[in-house]
Amino acid sequence: MRVCLASGKGGTGKTLLATSLAMHLARHSGSVTYLDADVEEPNRFLFLRPEIKIEERMAVPVPALKTGVCSGCGECRRLCAYGAILDLEDRVMVFPELCHSCGGCVLVCPEKALEEVPREIGTLSRGMSGSLTCCEGRLDIGETRAAPLIERLLGWAPPGRVEVVDAPPGTSCSVTAALRGADLLVLVTEPTPFGLHDLRLAVELGRAMGLGMVAVINRSDLGGDDVREYLAGEGIRVVAEIPFRREIAAVYAAGGLCLDSSSEVLAAVEALAEEVARAG
Repeated sequence: MRVCLASGKGGTGKTLLATSLAMHLARHSGSVTYLDADVEEPNRFLFLRPEIKIEERMAVPVPALKTGVCSGCGECRRLCAYGAILDLEDRVMVFPELCHSCGGCVLVCPEKALEEVPREIGTLSRGMSGSLTCCEGRLDIGETRAAPLIERLLGWAPPGRVEVVDAPPGTSCSVTAALRGADLLVLVTEPTPFGLHDLRLAVELGRAMGLGMVAVINRSDLGGDDVREYLAGEGIRVVAEIPFRREIAAVYAAGGLCLDSSSEVLAAVEALAEEVARAG
């Protein structure tokens, strides 16, 4: 059972809910794996504080030119849709930051002048927080493509009876990579104009991927009913609402688990855990 928590925008409370849900399930169900898939800004370990047991560097294949072999025909440049190869009069330049590791350039080169070499892009970490298995991906500074590291993280993590994936904010390629293979998508939103705008994008993505969806509304008492009306119109159930409480914000800002300090968060997590059990 893989449940992914996502939001069209940042700051909706997705990480607050994801960390609390994962720890609650681990305490009551056992065999739970938590995956921090926001590899560009991983911060969930600040709340879960796992003892790291394993770290592994992750690399992707990129083309490299063999010295003195290229004829300058330009086949590799014409094939590459991402501008990762530039053929000049006296040499071929490869831009590994732009490469999507499809391997097509190596296949079309008539002189076999290109070869694939590994290029490290990030680090995978695994540890334990009590009975909860915690896995994290951390993209190297300066890297632009998060999706390969996320895909590797999802396959690298040890399988649990339940997997809780904390997806990146937004609806970009990295979010799509994090949501792939999900059994349930939990949309965490807020009753604001920005929240509604980006929630629409997240719902469109979930529909396109064929995912079953439910929603949680955070800071539910600070806005109007537009978000609720939209979700009702889309046939997406609101399984829990968390009101704004300064005490929750204070605990979260200090790196604490709001599950253990807020009855409102606990009630929302319990409702969501029941939904996960039904979906599984």
